[in-house]
Amino acid sequence: MNIKEYLESCRELSQLTTQNGWIDNETLKITVLTQAENTALVDVRFDELIMEGAGCLADRVACYGQVRLQLDENEQVTNMEIL
Repeated sequence: MNIKEYLESCRELSQLTTQNGWIDNETLKITVLTQAENTALVDVRFDELIMEGAGCLADRVACYGQVRLQLDENEQVTNMEIL
């Protein structure tokens, strides 16, 4: 799985949310800051969707952070660490 696909589907990215809301993948922006032989430092930004009890959208909160990704020889993600 490449970096974009991995970050769109991983659960760990929810640690960057502020109110335990949902990540809006349509707003997910990924910037690779550095990439070495088997690691990548990535800046991530997305909107967190905050829902009301009735299931209606109550708010959007901008979230951001950095993650360190471990990559295999084909640049596929094998592990992630929230920084």
